[in-house]
Amino acid sequence: MERKILLLCSLVLAFAAPVAHAQAQAAPAATNKSTANPIDPASIQALKDMGAYLQTLKRFRVQNELTAERVLADGQKLQHSATADIEVARPNKLRVVMVTPQSERELFYDGKMVTLFRPVEKYYSSAEFTDTLGGLATRLQEKFGVELPLADLFLWGTPAAPLDKIESAMNAGQAFVGNDLCDHYAFREGTIDWQIWITAGSKPLPRKIVIANRSDEARPQSVSVIKWNLNQSFPDSVFTFTPPAGSAKIEMVPVKAK
Repeated sequence: MERKILLLCSLVLAFAAPVAHAQAQAAPAATNKSTANPIDPASIQALKDMGAYLQTLKRFRVQNELTAERVLADGQKLQHSATADIEVARPNKLRVVMVTPQSERELFYDGKMVTLFRPVEKYYSSAEFTDTLGGLATRLQEKFGVELPLADLFLWGTPAAPLDKIESAMNAGQAFVGNDLCDHYAFREGTIDWQIWITAGSKPLPRKIVIANRSDEARPQSVSVIKWNLNQSFPDSVFTFTPPAGSAKIEMVPVKAK
C-alpha cells in the first residue's frame, strides 16, 4: 500500500516558474555592485501587468508542453517531455490531465474536495479542501509534496508572488512564439535563471517559460510552451471526480517534515 501511495503522489509533471515560490537557495550577495546585473524596472512592471491580467481571467483552458533535462552522474543530459491540459474556473475549480510516455494522472478540485487519480491503475486519493487555486497550489506543495503544473498561473498578481527576490531583470527584445509576437524577459533569483515570453499588447499572457538551474554545473533546463483558450466552455461537473467502476481509494499521506 505504501508503494501505491508514493506512486500516486509522485507527480513527475510538476512545474512551477520561480516567480512565486523558487526554492533554490539564495545566491551570495554581490560584493561589487559593478558586477551585478541591474534590475530593469520596466521588466518588473511587465510581470506585474501580466499577473494583474491573469487574475481577471475567470474561465479558461491552458495547455502546457514541457521539455525537461535530467543530468546523469557522468554529466550527460537526457531530455524528457510531458503535457498538461488544465481547465480553470476561478476562484476555486480546477481539472488537470498530466501525461508522460510512461503514465497519465489527473487532478480534480471542485472547491470542496481535491482528488488525485491514476486512470490506468484506477487508484485515487482525496482530501477535503476549501481555498482559492493559489491556496491549493501552495497547500499541495507544502503538505503533500505535489506541485501543480504551471502553479504560478494562480499566484502571479497576488501577494503570494513576491517580486523582491528577483536579483536581476532585463528586456531581451521580442520574438514569436507560435503566431504570437511576444516580449522576452530574463530574470535571476538565487540559483535559478529564468526567461519568460509574454504576448505583446493588451492581453499579456505567458506563452513560453525557460528555467535553468545554476546550482548544477550542467545547468539543466526546463522549457514550457503554453497555449491558451480564453473562450472555453465547459460545465462545472468536469471539476468533480466520480470514481470509475473498479477504482480503489488510497490514503493521501503528508510529506514528512525535514
